[in-house]
Amino acid sequence: MATGWAGDGAVQDQIDATVKDGIQRAQQRLRTGPAATHCDNCGELIPEARRAAIQGVRLCVPCQTTEDAEAKAFSGYNRRGSKDSQLR
Repeated sequence: MATGWAGDGAVQDQIDATVKDGIQRAQQRLRTGPAATHCDNCGELIPEARRAAIQGVRLCVPCQTTEDAEAKAFSGYNRRGSKDSQLR
């Protein structure tokens, strides 16, 4: 079957690479080690319940919310510029 310039399996390779990139981004965001007692950004006390619930937590809830919102803005792009992403 003729596929143009792309080789056989190119679409699946692109999907696999996109999934792999997403997994790597998520793994980089995981924290390890002991939780901080005070927020790294604003210095506010991090509640004990939050420190117990989230391993390696470094930010208070308001600062984490802000960071998550900023990260969300960059999480949905398609760096390979597929035709589907150009149609949106």
